[in-house]
Amino acid sequence: MKVLFTMNYGEDKFQKIRDLGYEVTYYHENKVSNNDDTDDSDILVTYNPFNTLDISKMSKLKYIQTTSVGVDQIPKEKLLGKDILIANNKGGYSVPISEWIVMYILQIYKNSKKFYEQQQNKKWKMNFEMTEMTGKKIGFIGTGTIATQGAKRLKAFGVEIWGVNTNGSDREYFDKCFSTLEMNTVFKECDVVICTIPATKETIGIINKDKFNIMKDKSVFINVGRGNILNGEDLVSCINKFRGVALDVFQNEPLSEDNKLWSFDNVTVTPHNSWVSDKNNERNFDMIYNNLKKYINKESINNVMDIYKGY
Repeated sequence: MKVLFTMNYGEDKFQKIRDLGYEVTYYHENKVSNNDDTDDSDILVTYNPFNTLDISKMSKLKYIQTTSVGVDQIPKEKLLGKDILIANNKGGYSVPISEWIVMYILQIYKNSKKFYEQQQNKKWKMNFEMTEMTGKKIGFIGTGTIATQGAKRLKAFGVEIWGVNTNGSDREYFDKCFSTLEMNTVFKECDVVICTIPATKETIGIINKDKFNIMKDKSVFINVGRGNILNGEDLVSCINKFRGVALDVFQNEPLSEDNKLWSFDNVTVTPHNSWVSDKNNERNFDMIYNNLKKYINKESINNVMDIYKGY
């Protein structure tokens, strides 16, 4: 069985894949294109080579393993009518993203941006507008792996963790969970609201002025889910009610220079960077190795998803 990698994990790790019984082929993601070698592959391990690699020409392809959580980059139209297994990297970036969440809540509550500015200007001035996390209610829209890792870390600060999922089922590290139909309760009652949900037909645009208007004055809003679950214009129109906003994902990336979100003192913009970590390569390879081991042994692999539903 032949597996095509478009990510280079090094010869030692590729040998571990060969030891499972696979023939390994590697082409750099930015340079790969169709040829006899690629088109003979049974499995594709990749992020996004689809501008130059036409998967409709890979007649033996049975399984695509992405190194990303989202799979919007995969051309769905080329999979219609084909029995191709899709697995993502669910949970692979949850630890660094959860640390990013904690960092920016603290930055907002401790006014760190002002201290950075003062240091640049060599200005010594105490700031008494400090808030503790202790006793706050923090709500996660979504209770998947990112939210779970975030809740796990935030519990150490003495906060109450609320979550929203489809049916309101209980989750570890969450004090209360609400169904999607009860989502407004979290927006009304929580001091911090963090969006971690994927983009689906049901969630695109779900976070809008109706949600922002019922949030507490001087609350905190964070989005690390998907950019298109949020109505950016509605956020801008309500921006003055927030103590702070931290955004890592946007409907259109890169964020255009004329976007108003750049200019607000209470907004932090990061360039879809929350997932980056020095440990990603090891985590990704472990996930790939375990799934390829299961696959060749005809066992059920992890993180199988429905590409048309988005999860």
